[in-house]
Amino acid sequence: MSDIVLKVANVSKRFGGLQALSEVGVTIKRGQVYGLIGPNGAGKTTFFNVLTGLYTPDGGTFELAGKPYTPSAVHEVAKAGIARTFQNIRLFAEMTALENVMVGRHVRTSSNLFGAILRTPSFKREEKEIKERAQELLEYVGVAKYADYKARTLSYGDQRRLEIARALATDPQLIALDEPAAGMNATEKVQLRELIDRIRNDNRTILLIEHDVKLVMGLCDHVTVLDYGKQLSVGTPAQVQNDPKVIEAYLGTGGN
Repeated sequence: MSDIVLKVANVSKRFGGLQALSEVGVTIKRGQVYGLIGPNGAGKTTFFNVLTGLYTPDGGTFELAGKPYTPSAVHEVAKAGIARTFQNIRLFAEMTALENVMVGRHVRTSSNLFGAILRTPSFKREEKEIKERAQELLEYVGVAKYADYKARTLSYGDQRRLEIARALATDPQLIALDEPAAGMNATEKVQLRELIDRIRNDNRTILLIEHDVKLVMGLCDHVTVLDYGKQLSVGTPAQVQNDPKVIEAYLGTGGN
C-alpha cells in the first residue's frame, strides 16, 4: 500500500478572465491531517471543488493511493475514495441522523434495483449491515443518541459531526473537510479537534480547509498556503508560520 494517499500536481482552473488556480499541487501521506489555508479568494474552495468533481480542471494530474484518477463527477470521486463535507452543511434535513449515514454507506454496496424491489435475501442482509455500520459511525462521532432524530433538529455542532459520519460511511481514502469549524463555539471546536485527532489516530487521512488559523496550526501535520490561486508556502505549521510571505499575506505581522 502506497504511503502517499493523494498526489495532485499543476492544477489550473480559469473562470472567464479569472485565473482561480495556477499550477497548484499537494502531496498527502496516509494518516496526515493536511491543511489548506489562505485569505478569502485565495482559491481554497475552488481547489476542493476541482478535487471532488464539482469543477472540471483546465489542467493537472491526480493520483489517489498511487492510481491515476480523473475528478470528472462527484459520484465517481466518491467511488474512487474521496469523501467531503461542505462549508454550508448539506444533510438530508427530513431524514433521521441514522438514515443520513446509511445514504453515505450505499456508495459501497452491491445490491441492485432488482434486489431492492424483490427484497432478496442478499439485499436484506446488506441493508442490515449498512444500518449496523451507520449506528457504529454515529457512536464514533458522538451523536448516537440522536440516531432517530431528524437531522434538522440537531444542534449546529452535532450536524457537523453527523456530516463527518456520513463521509466516513463511504470508507474513503481521503476525507476533505471544508470549513468544519465555521460557526462553531469554543466548546464545539474543542470537540471537533478531538474528533479529527481520533480519525487521524485511526490512520485515516484528512485534507482540511479552515479559516481558524490557530486550529489549523495546532492540528495539521503539513500546510499549504494559497494566495491569488498560487502556492505561497508549503511546509510544517512552524515553517509556514515563520515564512515572511505568509506573515505578510495572511497571518499579519503579529502572527496567530
